[in-house]
Amino acid sequence: MHFDIASPDEMPRKKGTSRLEHWPAQLHLISPLAPQFKGSDVLVAADCTAYAAGDFHEAFLNGKVLLIACPKLDSGKEIYLEKLQALIDHAKINTVTVVTMEVPCCTGLLMLVKQARAQTARYVLIKHVQVSIKGVIVHEEWIS
Repeated sequence: MHFDIASPDEMPRKKGTSRLEHWPAQLHLISPLAPQFKGSDVLVAADCTAYAAGDFHEAFLNGKVLLIACPKLDSGKEIYLEKLQALIDHAKINTVTVVTMEVPCCTGLLMLVKQARAQTARYVLIKHVQVSIKGVIVHEEWIS
């Protein structure tokens, strides 16, 4: 079987600009002591959100430091809790925006961020944005 592969010049592309300014982004892999977190606005996004929301970088990531996680499939959530607490207390992050899908398994991510905040000495504002499976924002609120 033979496949013709188009050269990069022949492939139509819509060029977008990535807003990701650091690596790694997976919550298990980050260090809360990394300089990009100090005093930052953090975006905690469920893994699937970037695939559902075609404009993820522009809509959510601009000006924020990204953390990704899957509340259903990832193990070691106690590590996530510790890292989120360290980001709040030691990195002194400003805000946390949590982006989840409208599916039930995503609710754990918001609960984890709220639990971390409840167990810290500092208080940070949390914004929750819920995205539909079609990538549309269906709910957005600040959590007190």
